[in-house]
Amino acid sequence: MFQAEQNTRPDEGRQTFTARDLLAIGFRQRRLMIHTFLGIFSIAVVIALLLPKKYEAQMKILVRHERVEQVVSPERESPVQWPTQVSEEELQSEAELIRSRDLLGKVVVACELQTRGGGGSFWNRQGENDEQKIARAVLKLEKDLTVQPIKLTNLISATYKSSDPQVAARVLNSLAGLYLEKHLAMHRAPGQFEFFHQQAEDYRKALANAEEKLTSFSQEQGVVNPALEKDISVRKLAEFKAEAMGAQATIAESRQRIQTIESQLATLPDRQTTQVRTSDNPQLMQNMKSKLLELELHHTDLLSKFEPTYRPVQDVEEQIAQTKAAIAAAEKAPLRDETTDRDPTYEALRAELAKAKANLAATQAGAAATSALVRSYGKENEQLDRKELLHQDMLRAAKADEENYMLYLRKAEEARISDALDRQRFSNVVVAEPAAVPFTSQARWLVVVVLGVLFASFASVILALVVDRWDPSFRTPQEVESFLGSPVVAAFPRNGE
Repeated sequence: MFQAEQNTRPDEGRQTFTARDLLAIGFRQRRLMIHTFLGIFSIAVVIALLLPKKYEAQMKILVRHERVEQVVSPERESPVQWPTQVSEEELQSEAELIRSRDLLGKVVVACELQTRGGGGSFWNRQGENDEQKIARAVLKLEKDLTVQPIKLTNLISATYKSSDPQVAARVLNSLAGLYLEKHLAMHRAPGQFEFFHQQAEDYRKALANAEEKLTSFSQEQGVVNPALEKDISVRKLAEFKAEAMGAQATIAESRQRIQTIESQLATLPDRQTTQVRTSDNPQLMQNMKSKLLELELHHTDLLSKFEPTYRPVQDVEEQIAQTKAAIAAAEKAPLRDETTDRDPTYEALRAELAKAKANLAATQAGAAATSALVRSYGKENEQLDRKELLHQDMLRAAKADEENYMLYLRKAEEARISDALDRQRFSNVVVAEPAAVPFTSQARWLVVVVLGVLFASFASVILALVVDRWDPSFRTPQEVESFLGSPVVAAFPRNGE
């Protein structure tokens, strides 16, 4: 058969690669393919025979919502949470929590997996410290551990493969215990009870301090209840203001009444005549007649002794004439006796006037006293306003401290109950099926043999294609025609083929 260098063979004109070409390559390289397949298959069989036994332990964890997680909030009443269906996201979250590196590290330490190697033999790489050993054991545990939710259920399946059945069961059971602890730690804030208890104690002290301030305020300010005393003072102030307005009206009325009475009194006499009697004055007439008689006797006596021109005689005559004139005048103007008495209307008006003036003075005095009381209660109300504001502020502070104290006391009790439930392992995840010690190993040789068959078949085909591709020989007349550019006249089979 003709031969040529492969690097000088032109690419143009080459036919498309078909299934027939693939079969042709198989026939040409059948010895290589058979030998390759048998070699790889033999190696797979040997590996299957020498492969150590693997025991698989299984555990199932149930996720539920029977216990509602406590919600930390500043509200007086915690919001009500009703149990709901477990979602797929929650199952995946719990599965990732089980596969977490820190949890697997605790499992490695608890089961002393860092001192074990594959097949149960002890191993210790030279130069590695404990942390490196644990990290390597965690990686191996991740490889041998399978955690996945079971579809259409609230269960999570965890399987672990080990050459020792006791170790396989112990690893899963340790993983379950450590997972429950981590789940409880992850779903509650640490130190809740201490925090709420400390807050409750602080607000209890603040409440006691506020109550002490309220007591001191009553003693210092002299008021027990400023709001109540202010209401009483406001009512009193309103009453006194009404009295003051009534007194002013009464004063105006009294003044008008006094003016009216005074005007009426000005038109009335204070007295009136009750009896008039006319008569002579007998004593006066008697005295005057006796005087006249004496003068006449004296005149007669003088005339008997002296001349009528005598001066004393003339004086006596003048006196006699005056006395007679007086007697005549007395007889012409008799004595008039009039009897008068007080006017009752005048007296009544004067008494009414005096009474009105007295009432006016009393009303003015009462109005002045009422005005003083109004000013006093006004000032007292201003003081009570300030005291009430201070008292209300202190009451609000005391009430807020009391509400916060009761709130944190209730929250502390809830946290204490939650901690007690956590200590008793009351959780929303439980081990539905703990891991049991497996007594039968897995049939791993069959898997190795099947994989060996598949790999041997694939490797033999690939090797045949590669060897045939790099073979520089001409195998068909078409390759000769393509290479020489001229038709082939005749072709002879090799070795009689």
